[in-house]
Amino acid sequence: MKSANKRVLVGMSGGIDSSATCIMLQEQGYEVVGVTMRVWGEAPKEAKILADRIGIEHFVADERIPFKDTVVKSFIQEYKQGGTPNPCVMCNPLFKFRVLTEWADKLNCQWIATGHYTQLKERDNKIYIVAGEDEKKDQSYFLWRLGQDVLKRCIFPLGSYTKVKVREYLREKGFEAKSQEGESMEVCFIKGDYRDFLREHDPDIDKEIGPGWFVNQEGTKLGQHKGYAYYTIGQRKGLEIALGKPAYVLKINPEKNTVMLGDADQLKTEYMLVEQPNIVNEEELFNSKDLTVRIRYRSKPIPCKVKLLRNGQVLVHFQSLASAITPGQSAVFYDGNRVLGGGFIATQKGLEWIVEENKF
Repeated sequence: MKSANKRVLVGMSGGIDSSATCIMLQEQGYEVVGVTMRVWGEAPKEAKILADRIGIEHFVADERIPFKDTVVKSFIQEYKQGGTPNPCVMCNPLFKFRVLTEWADKLNCQWIATGHYTQLKERDNKIYIVAGEDEKKDQSYFLWRLGQDVLKRCIFPLGSYTKVKVREYLREKGFEAKSQEGESMEVCFIKGDYRDFLREHDPDIDKEIGPGWFVNQEGTKLGQHKGYAYYTIGQRKGLEIALGKPAYVLKINPEKNTVMLGDADQLKTEYMLVEQPNIVNEEELFNSKDLTVRIRYRSKPIPCKVKLLRNGQVLVHFQSLASAITPGQSAVFYDGNRVLGGGFIATQKGLEWIVEENKF
């Protein structure tokens, strides 16, 4: 049996990033093995073509049913509960890295690699996710749920590169056509509007939820909406209601099937509740003097303080006002560019009382 020390399993989509990852690792002396996950539609053929060209083993894992049962089901459920899901955050621990780990074990690979633009740093015997050098492509936000057991096996070769440099690298290595390919979709299983996707994959959703009322902060009815699942906090366009001024979605109430509208200032808040936290080092998080939080992908980090509540939730106190707190999205905590952990933004129901009882 071959030694696993330099055998690395690469998750190959066939795109620019995973292709560059394979070539870089091969150059660094690793014995590269590729696996392509078929999760939706046809299996990508590009990965097999690249694998043959650079002379590596390549496997296809047909994961369409498990993907639908975990990631897609969770995506639909979050909207039906009045939240706004982030499928990549759900997919990484429950699906992508789980499958990669299983295949790595099966193929005697010690290491796992992907084309994520992120880095790793070891400190006090813990592995921390660190933001990638390319601010526009940094994907550290999506990986906060990965455990130490997975991170200690991961390699992210693109973390110190910009996308421009990755394209240049592929050109230099003779992969001109590959270097000019476009970007992949952010949500791999949705091509159009997510509302059409919900209707297609949950045909009873309109019967189950149905039209409801737009209301203002006082509860006054403003007009009908198509069903709360089709709206998200902070949304302004596509509301199909004329109020004589710009209106934004402030709150969604699944129990009453109401969508509260208001102006931009009413979206701003000083506090937020986060649930199901995954923290690398709790002592460091709750005592950090330079703590920031990102409340959506590509949002600017907001300086904050945090407090652990008795029910396991985390109360976040923003040091400058935050806008459009969206249940279902991720809140990811950073010390500089290092991820200290994250959690899901919870419903903010009863927030005023909780803040009153938990003064910072």
